[in-house]
Amino acid sequence: MDMQELTVTPRGEKGKQAAKRLRRAGRIPAILYGGTKPQDISVDPKAVLKMIHGREGSTQLLNIKFDGDGAGTKMAIIRDMQFDPVSEDLLHVDLQEVSADRAINVQVAVHPVGEAIGVKDTKGILNLVLHELEISCLPANIPARIDADVTNLAIGDVLTVRDLTPPAGVRILNDPGQAVATVSPPMAEEEVAPAAAAGAVPAATAEPEVLTERKPKEEAAPAEDAKKPAAKK
Repeated sequence: MDMQELTVTPRGEKGKQAAKRLRRAGRIPAILYGGTKPQDISVDPKAVLKMIHGREGSTQLLNIKFDGDGAGTKMAIIRDMQFDPVSEDLLHVDLQEVSADRAINVQVAVHPVGEAIGVKDTKGILNLVLHELEISCLPANIPARIDADVTNLAIGDVLTVRDLTPPAGVRILNDPGQAVATVSPPMAEEEVAPAAAAGAVPAATAEPEVLTERKPKEEAAPAEDAKKPAAKK
């Protein structure tokens, strides 16, 4: 995996007000774990977003450079990022320091390769069930992604974790029987018609007769008599 450089600045202030001042200055709070104790730092959110833009998976190997204190550089990975749920602005970053000679567990993307025969020949639908894999390897061996060859998948077939071939020095930690990709049958026209019919507005039908309460004839008679003129004496 390519290593990118990220410049960080130590920070002494903590709390919401300090974080607001940082963001107004164009930076965000961050923490670097993995050393003797966590280090409070700040980073440029634009630089972090630029690093992860367009990448598959959530792991990025970084060369951390400290600004202004002569602390040298450290190797780290991005462990977590917090975003504002409304504005989607990056609010906070968690970094983990790693050693070049010690294996770490990280998540990497699964990338489907090829065209499944079930899609090509019988118009099936490819479903990627597993989007990331958990792996163990040295930091320098972290792959950008792990390819999943779906070429031989016919309708009803399942590609599992045991069918994947990881790069040298990489061990997949997922259950070997876990599904990675499947091919489902196409939606038949005869299956579409009933579904469409179910959602269609039914044809207009004659409205049922509305039954209203009617008075008995003997009660209606006096009313009829009331309309007749009185007999002359």
